[in-house]
Amino acid sequence: MIMTLPAPAPQITAPRPAAAVHGHKPSAFLLLSLLVTLGACTSVPLPPWPTQGSAPGPVPAPATVAVAAPVPAVVAVAQPVPPRPAVLVAPAAEAPYSAAVAARFPAPSVIYNTPGLQEGRSSFSSNAEIQTWLRDLTASAAGVPGLKAAVLNMGQSQRGEALEAMVLSRAAGTDAAALLASGRPTVLLIGQQHGDEPAGSEALLVIARELTQGLLRPLLDRVNVIIVPRANPDGSADNKRATIGGLDMNRDHLLLNTPEARALAKLTRDYHPTVVVDAHEYTVVGRFLQKFDAVQKYDALLQYATTANIPEFLTKASEEWFRRPLVAALKAQGLSSEWYYTTSTDPLDKKISMGGTQPDTGRNVNGLKNTVSLLIETRGVGIGRLHIQRRVHTHVTAISSVLASTAQRAPELGQLQPYIEKEIISSTCKNEAVVEAGQTLTQQELLMLDPVTGADKALRVEWNSALTLRKIKARVRPCGYWLSASSKIAVERLRLHGVQVLRVTEPSSMLGDIYRETARAAGVRQDVRGTIADAGQIVKAEVALVRGVIDAPTGSYYVPLNQPLANLVIAALEPDTQSSYFANQLIESLTGSARVMSEPALKTEELP
Repeated sequence: MIMTLPAPAPQITAPRPAAAVHGHKPSAFLLLSLLVTLGACTSVPLPPWPTQGSAPGPVPAPATVAVAAPVPAVVAVAQPVPPRPAVLVAPAAEAPYSAAVAARFPAPSVIYNTPGLQEGRSSFSSNAEIQTWLRDLTASAAGVPGLKAAVLNMGQSQRGEALEAMVLSRAAGTDAAALLASGRPTVLLIGQQHGDEPAGSEALLVIARELTQGLLRPLLDRVNVIIVPRANPDGSADNKRATIGGLDMNRDHLLLNTPEARALAKLTRDYHPTVVVDAHEYTVVGRFLQKFDAVQKYDALLQYATTANIPEFLTKASEEWFRRPLVAALKAQGLSSEWYYTTSTDPLDKKISMGGTQPDTGRNVNGLKNTVSLLIETRGVGIGRLHIQRRVHTHVTAISSVLASTAQRAPELGQLQPYIEKEIISSTCKNEAVVEAGQTLTQQELLMLDPVTGADKALRVEWNSALTLRKIKARVRPCGYWLSASSKIAVERLRLHGVQVLRVTEPSSMLGDIYRETARAAGVRQDVRGTIADAGQIVKAEVALVRGVIDAPTGSYYVPLNQPLANLVIAALEPDTQSSYFANQLIESLTGSARVMSEPALKTEELP
């Protein structure tokens, strides 16, 4: 069976940007033109919602929904945070491709000034400089009537660096309860999960300044914003993709083995964002040059959540309310875009794959938390500081688009999440849950660049599409899951995500499906690139379901599925997938969990 998502948009060939104009901030003309572009590009509607109190039914035919009023324009530009002193450094390394290729990516008509973007720097903003930047902006916000700003301490990295977020709002306060009470959607912006992808982090410093002091500030009348400029400070300090422990934290958002991923999960649990943006950079040369004798072409690669059990309306909103306006905003700035894609590290494998379908990345896990979850990647890995102003400009343009779309769609987004959650809860004990899904292999024409001439190079490639999911395993959705008393680590991780877990207070029994192992092998977790960095050995089990009576002793746990995060629970607790808690040994034995197939009569208590 095939689950079809919206078809890819045509490739975009962008015009050349205007000549560069020097300055310390985006010009009023550029940002105002961006907001005008957004106002014209967010009119594609979702189907109407059911009347209040009615149960979700079949998806109705599309109908027009009123568009919110345009975001107001602002002409006053506040003064920027004073720049830090320049650091004397060695000149940048030679470009990994010809001058003709470099000429395809002229600097934008603006110069951004963050600590790491100053002239003469070869290092990007340090962790200490980012902390100072956020505190300076927080202090300046205190003088703006009605504007609330705070720096949140989310925890510490593995090396002991502070993990910090900046909260900006016109709510009564900056705590989670105040933002929820404001009735405004919250946008969570995350940068630099991979330490060697700096442009997103620098761009988020610009965004923080524009929201506090500049042209984006009016958006805070309609949205709350949380900014995590650098989610992986240790990897950034070492200019390495992974955390200091060697684990790719962007494959750790279901398991939560790293303190960095746990900090983001807790932030999401507490603040309930409506929209999450994950800012990355992608490999420009490397294996693309090796396999295709070509260089990557696009300023931005884009994708939203594409994993099993994402609600259909969430996908429609991600595509129609966010990605399409985002593409238009990039095009208006002379920036090209395409769906996100990559290729494996195997030099003989010439398939191109979109971002994966496993429920382990931030993009997919946040989708399972019912947020509009967007990935934005600029062309940066492997080229150092080359084109850094253009890369930052791409992120600033894209993120500004997402913020403006959220502000413009705030009323509809306020309806979307409750509707989706009601639909998920109503599916308890019935309907089908997809346990595992994969990409669908198709053919696609893809444009890259000739590494010598810089001309477009058209390639016909095998394309693993994540927009059409191929169902691999599916089961009847249970009423919930029973977990043994020894499953304390699994329970802790589920609760970090915000999942309701109940503890059994009196011995009981339930009708359910017990997992019987039919085959087992050792393996490692894989993504579309190959083996996941330092993921460790997993248990690859095949199971059969055996209907029977489950004994639930005092101290064991029940995880009901009549809750909004039911689809995340399924991803974690069905044991025979590579991302599951059993496969990754957070649940030690197949006897430690079972599917509960009728509503149980249990005496339980909420965990403290």
